[in-house]
Amino acid sequence: MTSSTVHSFAKPAALCALVALASALAACSGATAASDESADGGGQFAVDSSTLVFGVVPDSVETETNYQPLMDYIAAETGKQVEYHESTDYAALIEAAVAGKIDVASFSGFTYVTAKNNGAQITPISSIVTAEGGEPGYYSEAIVPAGSPITSIDEFGGKKVCFVDPSSTSGYLFPSYNLIEAGIDPELDITPVFVGKHDVSVQKVAQGIECEVGFAEDSEVAKSDEVTSILRTQVPGAPIVVSDVLPEDLRTQLTDTLSHVTIDEIIASGIESADTDGFRSVFYATEPVDDAYYDTIRDICEVTNATQCQG
Repeated sequence: MTSSTVHSFAKPAALCALVALASALAACSGATAASDESADGGGQFAVDSSTLVFGVVPDSVETETNYQPLMDYIAAETGKQVEYHESTDYAALIEAAVAGKIDVASFSGFTYVTAKNNGAQITPISSIVTAEGGEPGYYSEAIVPAGSPITSIDEFGGKKVCFVDPSSTSGYLFPSYNLIEAGIDPELDITPVFVGKHDVSVQKVAQGIECEVGFAEDSEVAKSDEVTSILRTQVPGAPIVVSDVLPEDLRTQLTDTLSHVTIDEIIASGIESADTDGFRSVFYATEPVDDAYYDTIRDICEVTNATQCQG
């Protein structure tokens, strides 16, 4: 896998094309979870006061394995059982957050902004850094099959294009923005193919049958030598969020526990599942983030007029 252009976010002065993203959120206003009142803190839980529900979207086949050490660490620090909740897609995770069915979660930046716009009571506390000296954030990559004559996103017009999910930050929102900048309407000028996961997008672009070109998160692109990256766009780091309706003391504990922790600290606490090559490849530490960190995504939502960004 080779990589060429690094594209930084810059909002254009004028933009005529508007994007209608593929699917709107299911109506979920007024939904409430079957919550349990805390005896000591007056808060509410997704299930009960002895359980924390950890919500994720399965971006790849290793998603649960990748998060297990972090969930084990949360359980050890809080003394609560941590229940893995895998949503079928990004919209389902948003609905779970709005309905109060998760206590802690790993969102994409776009999913977080959308969930907040739809009334979810959640607060971002940190984002995962994958290497020493790194900062929160990752890349959305435009990819083509290895050896393809396509060298620029300007050539994506008229192609079958692999995306991850209509509510994916690096798998659709940023790619849509990149296409618009290149003068390509993501709804009218290409054939979009939504494949659900970043690794699947990479696989299908490599095969060159269902998709001629596509987009995926950099960590999955790096695993393949059968695709070539022709454009990289930096994306704000995916947030770990905490429910605002948990008891205040527990929210404080979770914030202290998760806002800045290294893999070495997790291992030293006795979490043996963290001491693996697999976990080290996706986790080095967490760094604190706040709501304002995701204003870049709000700017792109405004530019693209994305349906999923709306409240």
